[in-house]
Amino acid sequence: MTNKIDLRKLPPLKSLKGFEATARLLSVRGAAEELNLTHPAVSHQIQLLESYIGVKLFARVGRNICLTQAGQNYYLFVRQALEILIQGTEEVTSINRLSPLRFQTYITLSIRWLAPKLHRFSMEQPDIDIQLSSCSAGWEFDENNADIGLIYSTSALKSHLHWVDFFEAEFFPVCSPDLIKAANSNLTAQQLSQYPLLKVSGEEKYWSWEQWFKSAGSDSKSYQSPIEVDTSAAAIEMAINGEGITLVSAPLVTADLASGRLVKLTDHSSSGNGKWGLVCNKSALQDPRVEVFMNWLVTEKTKLNE
Repeated sequence: MTNKIDLRKLPPLKSLKGFEATARLLSVRGAAEELNLTHPAVSHQIQLLESYIGVKLFARVGRNICLTQAGQNYYLFVRQALEILIQGTEEVTSINRLSPLRFQTYITLSIRWLAPKLHRFSMEQPDIDIQLSSCSAGWEFDENNADIGLIYSTSALKSHLHWVDFFEAEFFPVCSPDLIKAANSNLTAQQLSQYPLLKVSGEEKYWSWEQWFKSAGSDSKSYQSPIEVDTSAAAIEMAINGEGITLVSAPLVTADLASGRLVKLTDHSSSGNGKWGLVCNKSALQDPRVEVFMNWLVTEKTKLNE
């Protein structure tokens, strides 16, 4: 157990700065200019320090000053203490500068939800650097390469990980309004099954068309074989271009629904097989930047419902 420091024995810290500069320059005026203080202010700091320790640190020789023997000895300790404090501060701030907070999520979520918002975080928290990396569907949190992850998980949470529930795991079909105009009506699940459907490879273990049709009370085998693409981003772009209908989670298409580039075909949505969440190693919570960024993400998420 670390012993307690008796801070009552610590001299006034401001006076140490005045003493160090004056002792090094052997000039009160020079110290005042260096510290951007007035001559009387530095003189007061030295008097305060001498009064506190009960020892004269300077002697006057004609119009000049010099260190007493006690002052010379004390200067060595003060100089070393200040240098150690500066070194420790520089090492800590250097670590923060060289080690940005690593955040990882899926390619589509990164492009369509997070990336457009990160500039706001940088403006609000200019001292926190974020390194954003993207991964494909099916990625599970890799704590060796990320401090925080935003994932859709179907697995049980490992005991050493911290989890915060995030987006609702609801999926619904969207397409270009031009595709619906051809039908000239709102589509039922049965009608929807006659249109080109877009499927993202690798996502069927999380959510699927078969699952959606079953939840809508329709024959899951009646729909056409979906067109398969490799990312949700590609499926959404194809849907915007009128090439088919895709299943999405709301955060991926909020702007597109608001602008009318995409339309939601039905109020019916189906739950996936997992849940969205922020995840990090519990030990990472010791880094205050982790909590700041996670809280900011939660705030941004709540804006989806405003």
